[in-house]
Amino acid sequence: MIPKLNKYTLDFPDARDANEDGIVAWGGDLNPSRLIKAYQNGIFPWYSKDDPIIWWSTNPRLILELDGFRLSKSLKKSMKKFEYKFDTNFREVMMHCAKISRKSQEGTWIQDEIIDAYEELHHLGLAHSVETYYKGELVGGLYGVVVGGVFCGESMFSHMSDASKSAFAILVKHLKDWNYDFIDAQVPTEHLKSLGAKEISRGCFLEKLKKSSFKSLEHKWELKQKPLSII
Repeated sequence: MIPKLNKYTLDFPDARDANEDGIVAWGGDLNPSRLIKAYQNGIFPWYSKDDPIIWWSTNPRLILELDGFRLSKSLKKSMKKFEYKFDTNFREVMMHCAKISRKSQEGTWIQDEIIDAYEELHHLGLAHSVETYYKGELVGGLYGVVVGGVFCGESMFSHMSDASKSAFAILVKHLKDWNYDFIDAQVPTEHLKSLGAKEISRGCFLEKLKKSSFKSLEHKWELKQKPLSII
């Protein structure tokens, strides 16, 4: 039986006890303290509209070691046509991610309550967006949650070819400069594997997360003046 969370505490079951689908627990709420506790323990919320909150820790887990990022010549060339910003339109990025059509997925898990919850994390400095612009219009981007030295990627969108990949490339370079350890990409996808992400076991992931989640980094989420010169 899948455990139900106690609404009066922030405790989660051990992620290693997730069922074969990767479900750790259900219920609870999306307050910032619970969300951060979840991410610190390798757990994230993912559920459909009208369903209870479902908490996951997938096995295998997809991560990107920052030195493993693959920047193709074609992507590097494509990046030159865009402009980039951090944390300028966080909610709008989430809304675009919610609306984007995805293969073999009906509807979206990024509901209004999810957007509200992660926007609160953003105001607390714990969630960030990377945005891609073309001629002043937001055409791609991504968002995620920071846990120590780990960037937990949540979702990305693109309305132009390479717009989300370009945002990802900008993110990777800055995370390397800021001494982050890796990106948690959660659920394996061919798109992210093509950029260098790899599958590891849940146990291996949790060990890496444990070493990084309480890391203290001193930096500001500010875009370098000439990001292309450092890619």
